[in-house]
Amino acid sequence: MSRSLTTAENAKARTPRVSRRVAVTALAAALLAGTATPAVATPAGTADSRAVPRTATGQDRPELQKAIQDFVDAGFAGVQMRVNDERGEWVGSAGVRKLGASAKPPTNGRFWGGSTTKAFVATVVLQLVAEGEIGLDAPVAGYLPELGLDRRITVRMLLQHTSGVFNYSGEFYLDGTFVPGIPSVGKEWVDNRFHAYRPQELVRLALSKPAKFEPGTNWSYANTNYTLARLLIEKVTGRSLAEEMKRRILRPLKLRDTELPGNRTHIRGPHAHGYYRYEDAGQWKVVDVTRQNTSLLPAAGDMVSTTKDLHTFFSALNGGRLIPATLLAEMRKPHPKSGGLFGRYGLGLYVQDTGPDCVGTLLNHNGSVGGYGSLMYSTPDGKKTLTASITSGDAAIDPARAFPKALDKLVKDVFCGGKAAS
Repeated sequence: MSRSLTTAENAKARTPRVSRRVAVTALAAALLAGTATPAVATPAGTADSRAVPRTATGQDRPELQKAIQDFVDAGFAGVQMRVNDERGEWVGSAGVRKLGASAKPPTNGRFWGGSTTKAFVATVVLQLVAEGEIGLDAPVAGYLPELGLDRRITVRMLLQHTSGVFNYSGEFYLDGTFVPGIPSVGKEWVDNRFHAYRPQELVRLALSKPAKFEPGTNWSYANTNYTLARLLIEKVTGRSLAEEMKRRILRPLKLRDTELPGNRTHIRGPHAHGYYRYEDAGQWKVVDVTRQNTSLLPAAGDMVSTTKDLHTFFSALNGGRLIPATLLAEMRKPHPKSGGLFGRYGLGLYVQDTGPDCVGTLLNHNGSVGGYGSLMYSTPDGKKTLTASITSGDAAIDPARAFPKALDKLVKDVFCGGKAAS
């Protein structure tokens, strides 16, 4: 399922009866139906957790260990999670690193980050806005005239998913019809998961389809918006997005395990395996999709990262270290027509109201890409964060039920002291 919160998120409020497996809710859609063979969840691992202080071990935060074990019990293969708060740093994992093996996921493991990529890309765009290189409310066509974009589409609309452009991995229209794009689910994706795509071909495919709505009149999550943002960054700076991310974010924050791998299909360094369960000629099959080409999601979900790097980035962003306060405030203004499991959408992040019994506003951008899901949460001051990676396995589960329930409990345990969040 090489996509990052795409068709499922566009349809989360109405879930047309096209395919239950395709149109399930948000991140759960891409985590797939799967789990590992039974395994015992334990605190931070041996070899890859020696640097974690004793006060951060799983025994000291049993509610966090229980919360990630709930994902495994619900049917997912494995979880690695990092929590940074007033009690320090906690790192733990549950489940298995690979089906048929007993080792649990490495707590310092790399993973396909999916749509967490979008928060990085939005940050780069807003840095260029701060420098006067890009106008937030300027027409994108002024920077990319060769694409023939509707001149009403602005840079802000790309970052907020209000442009109305067709989602190149498939689109649900307002009348309930579904128009397919590049295959991102099922056997078609499995068979083509190593194919290399160019951003320009994906954008041109999207622009060849009817717009979902008039620019700025509605909201719909579309990966095309962020692929356009990549082309915008590269046109304005004269450098690749990978170079700009390194120069502006990765090097200053010393994010040594985060990268845009391009057409490389493997994850370097320690990592857990992700699996995809799909139907083929009436038979259910499971395939290891740890190796895949994420060029299907350029700037929309093609990043590799770790829980440590995601924590460092999201804490720095929300702590005001990456963009000016005025633009951070713009980033956190959610569009009134957006919504769903993760809250309402601002510019490259979701804004979730957890209510007075919790922390109030909670910021996040989660993600998914074939067999892998990622979580990235922070309080507005960046001082309390949750970052995690979740892998799918081989069991038949209903992710539309299992994932939201486990996620809700996890967010409550980390940010609300176990209390109900709104």
